[in-house]
Amino acid sequence: MATILAIETSCDETAVAIVKNRQVLSSIVSSQIELHKTYGGVVPELASRQHLEIINPCISQALLESGLTWQDIDAIAATCTPGLVGALLVGMAAAKTLAMIHSKPFLGVHHLEGHIYASYLTQPELEPPFLCLLVSGGHTSSIHVKDYGEYQLLGSTRDDAAGEAFDKVSRLLDLGYPGGPVIDRLAQSGNPKAFPLPEGRISLPEGRGYHPYDYSFSGMKTAVLRLVEKLKAEGDLPIADVAASFQHTVAKVLTKRSVKCALDHDLDTITIGGGVAANSGLRKYLQSAADQHNLKVYFPPLQFCTDNAAMIGCAAAQHFNLGHTSKLDLNVQSRMRIEQVMELYQ
Repeated sequence: MATILAIETSCDETAVAIVKNRQVLSSIVSSQIELHKTYGGVVPELASRQHLEIINPCISQALLESGLTWQDIDAIAATCTPGLVGALLVGMAAAKTLAMIHSKPFLGVHHLEGHIYASYLTQPELEPPFLCLLVSGGHTSSIHVKDYGEYQLLGSTRDDAAGEAFDKVSRLLDLGYPGGPVIDRLAQSGNPKAFPLPEGRISLPEGRGYHPYDYSFSGMKTAVLRLVEKLKAEGDLPIADVAASFQHTVAKVLTKRSVKCALDHDLDTITIGGGVAANSGLRKYLQSAADQHNLKVYFPPLQFCTDNAAMIGCAAAQHFNLGHTSKLDLNVQSRMRIEQVMELYQ
């Protein structure tokens, strides 16, 4: 029953949590959305500076809300990859320092593995194997969770991530940043079948890095651009209908690829993680398709869809229980394949 203090600073949320196995004792998330909204996206240098300013108060608040002391903490964990290097360094430096000061083991955690573990937080009976659909601003992947720490990437985006596409379409519609929540909100009052959009088929032949479960959202984004230009020229831009049509298409594509992937690999469970997992359209379509094919599907609560430290702590607790720790000279990496997770531990 490992109790972990975990830190997450891979992008624009400063998060600290204390987790006991799959139980969240405290979870603090300080968002930087307002800071980056002016620029229409995350500015890495600003993100790093903000992490530096807020990390210590977040650590103190997490301890206070948990009611624990340092003596109750078994290990310290931090996200080490993938992410913005400057941002990752802030969390890693804080975690390593705390580990040395309090003589605690240290664990570096893969950010994507953290998103996989978001479902474990509220599904205590969940065990591998299963398929995880990971959809966020930077990643869109179908991951076969074979066992704890053992993963196989079955499909991924060939260009834009789903969350990135939401942000770009939001800019086309002058809706601001981030795009996911505002498009989801507008889609509730729009007609999802008003404007048919391409589903982003992959044309590369198999054997050249092509996977049948890959995604592509660049063409869909371009189709929305052409549609918006046409509607503006005609003097009428029904924003809610465009938003609903775009969201409908994205949700349909993610659902079709995920269900086919699960069925082809004899997996009866699909979990979903990442910021786009909060999208109401995706939740509706995926749940409906899962019911039709007798699949179980698990959605994490909204607070565990976006970046948070609770999911990092949950992953770290599992590794610690298996006897895994990381060396203090472990460095951050902007990219690392999910299959390489065990390289982080000794």
